[in-house]
Amino acid sequence: MDDAVQSSPPKRRKQFDLGHLTLTEKQSIVNMYKQSLIDQPTLKMIAVVDNISVAMGVAKSTVHRTLKEYKGTGTVKYSPHRGGRPKIIANFDEGTKNIVRQIVHGFFIKNELPTLDKIANKLRNEPDLPQISRSSLYTFLKEINFRYVKRNRKSILIERHDIVRWRLGYLNSIKEFRKENRPIYYLDETWVNEGHSKEKVWVDNSITSRLDAFIQGLSTGLKNPSGKGKRLIVLHAGSENGFVNDALLLFEGKKSGDYHEEMNANVFENWFSEFLKKLPDNSVIVMDNASYHSRKVEKVPTQSSKKADMQAWLRSKNIKFEEGMVRRQLLDIIRQHKERYNLYVTDEMAKKDDKIVLRLPPYHCELNPIEMIWAQVKNDVAARNTTFKITDVKPLLIDALNKVTEVNWKKCVDHVIKEEEKMSKLDGIMDDVIEPLIISINNDSDSDSSSSGDSEDNI
Repeated sequence: MDDAVQSSPPKRRKQFDLGHLTLTEKQSIVNMYKQSLIDQPTLKMIAVVDNISVAMGVAKSTVHRTLKEYKGTGTVKYSPHRGGRPKIIANFDEGTKNIVRQIVHGFFIKNELPTLDKIANKLRNEPDLPQISRSSLYTFLKEINFRYVKRNRKSILIERHDIVRWRLGYLNSIKEFRKENRPIYYLDETWVNEGHSKEKVWVDNSITSRLDAFIQGLSTGLKNPSGKGKRLIVLHAGSENGFVNDALLLFEGKKSGDYHEEMNANVFENWFSEFLKKLPDNSVIVMDNASYHSRKVEKVPTQSSKKADMQAWLRSKNIKFEEGMVRRQLLDIIRQHKERYNLYVTDEMAKKDDKIVLRLPPYHCELNPIEMIWAQVKNDVAARNTTFKITDVKPLLIDALNKVTEVNWKKCVDHVIKEEEKMSKLDGIMDDVIEPLIISINNDSDSDSSSSGDSEDNI
């Protein structure tokens, strides 16, 4: 029986409704509702809500509330739970964060002052992105490492200095590595759900029911997945010469939450140790800063550490200190030496194998060509996935990976090199435009601080 029209609600899966949804989850409910109006315009609202509830794994009451909000205001917004407001950044995936960054940088490149209204207008032109209020956008920009500072009589939005330094260091390093003709490899993880399919398809709006289709000798359209379903987790790496041979890690996820729960440090480091053996000496390995890429060799004490632990750590490193020192004094000494011991397990593994790890700056996934490779692979799977069963999706995924050619990789790497050049020019522009920040020693607040009043004028 065709799943497009159902005479009775499908069997309900176990629900994990936490009582509040992220903006992305709310927007997904709205998108499914809109698609249902197109696919099945005669379907009763109670059936629409039930289908969405099953597909999303949330309570029907939650779907009702979300759609009521959408119908009343024309949009949806994030509503923080009573336990305190979590970071807005947690409600968006990496692709959304990157799009917002690129919008802001688009203004920088044109030497045009970015404001909240301008950025919000750009976001409204991206139909697949969830809408966000002006105040939330301001907070979100700060959370992805932009700052709102004053220069002379104007205001400007800039990235945090540590992120700028990180990007400059990365761009300078990879440029030098290319001059040295060192082989450069890019790695990353992704996932594919068994319900992964094309988001938009052609539909016949003249077909109003299964009976109508039967009478006319037609169909009710393509079978739709009932939800995301099971998930395949993928880890791979490649260069301008294509994927690294025998480097694929592919397994079925067993948990319903974030796939990072299963792609942990142990899994990654076991794969990484074998991956290193497949690369030539002097190779450069580009990766992001996911937590499982960044397990520390040892834990260096922080300001939250106990005084006794700080003292024990200093003694273990033969670093001198006075027994009567307070925690703040001990922490100052630790900070002077911590860079020598602030080491990552993966970096040390690579170093022992005559290779080097180069870490991407946060929220700069556009500098990793494998992101475009993943898009190609997922599009291939989506176009051919008709059964929405994990046993069928897995060979589709492997076949899609095998279709990726050296030419595909070369184009993606060349595109990233152009992005690197553009960012280098951008940082040069911003260096000329932004004057040094002056901090008054007679005022408790500095130029890095911002208030809601600041945000009302130019940003």
